[in-house]
Amino acid sequence: MSASGGTKAIVAALAANLAIAVAKFVAFLFSGSSSMLAESVHSVADSGNQGLLLLGGKKAQREATPQHPFGYGRERYIYAFLVSIVLFTVGGMFAIYEGYEKIHDPHPIEAWYWPVGVLVFAIIAESFSFRTAIKESNEIRGKLSWTQFVKRAKAPELPVVLLEDLGALVGLVLALGGVGLALLTGNGVWDGIGTLCIGVLLIAIAIVLAAETKSLLLGEAAGVEEVEKIKAAAVDGDVVTRVIHMRTLHLGPEELLVAAKIAVEGNDTATEVADAINAAEARIREAVPIARVIYLEPDIYRPEAAK
Repeated sequence: MSASGGTKAIVAALAANLAIAVAKFVAFLFSGSSSMLAESVHSVADSGNQGLLLLGGKKAQREATPQHPFGYGRERYIYAFLVSIVLFTVGGMFAIYEGYEKIHDPHPIEAWYWPVGVLVFAIIAESFSFRTAIKESNEIRGKLSWTQFVKRAKAPELPVVLLEDLGALVGLVLALGGVGLALLTGNGVWDGIGTLCIGVLLIAIAIVLAAETKSLLLGEAAGVEEVEKIKAAAVDGDVVTRVIHMRTLHLGPEELLVAAKIAVEGNDTATEVADAINAAEARIREAVPIARVIYLEPDIYRPEAAK
């Protein structure tokens, strides 16, 4: 996985979640808080998700084979999609079930200092993880807003970690609110309500992640800026006079397929056309380095056929 895959952010999130998961389980055992149990499962799910992202990055590095001639770059998209499923089922659905059970059969929180202390510790740890993800994202985000970055990023790891960390922080605040209200009122129903809110939050984040990674799995084109660079690089103004039409497809976050029909003059020789195509491919790779697989087809430009 390249640096843009956010390996540092994934490792930071994994370390934070493993430590937090242990602390939350201990707090649940001493306090009996359903919010703490839901948050414990949430942290375990997040730890598993980071493991899936690292595994996907490792598998994506395999060399192309005759059976998979374009390589395994999309492995990263598949494992990111699995993350959304895990977050939905293990995290969200479990929290909703646990919240319903606590509301249906509430009981007071014991040893309140355990859940409160652990939640404060978890908020601090998650904040450091979130800060790392933000720092890594800012290196490649450019002028995009955060919403645009999540929607347009071709490498799925950073958007996944960002949304997971954001969800974890908001979930911790909800858990702290539920525990706090349960302690202040002496009514354990508030603990269950906090747990339900955590479940709804996790499901919402899982749906967003699933929608974005589904789009990547189906195959997304290069960004507008990359498309314009490719078109400009393909034309030399001599043999290649224009790009008649072009299609691009991400084979992985750092690998782009380019297929285009280019216009040449009718009196150009085969040697001239072949040399022009080779030169155009070199210019495209220089302008957009991730353009690894390029197919250029020469043709005579006819306005009525340029669609």
